[in-house]
Amino acid sequence: MTYVRTEQHRALRRALIHRWRPWLHSTGPRTVEGKERSARRGYKGGLRPLTRELCRALREQQEALSEALND
Repeated sequence: MTYVRTEQHRALRRALIHRWRPWLHSTGPRTVEGKERSARRGYKGGLRPLTRELCRALREQQEALSEALND
């Protein structure tokens, strides 16, 4: 089942949202602790930098081996 948004429905929602004005109440973290917690949300556990370093080392070894075999 789809949700059809008519122009009348959009106008109603627009009026309600302008009455609620949620942008006045939406704030980010205010305390230092909250800001630190927010800054850590994207942390993936440190595996990506380790994986990138491993891929870099393997690529360098492959290039060295390829050069040695070509000589």
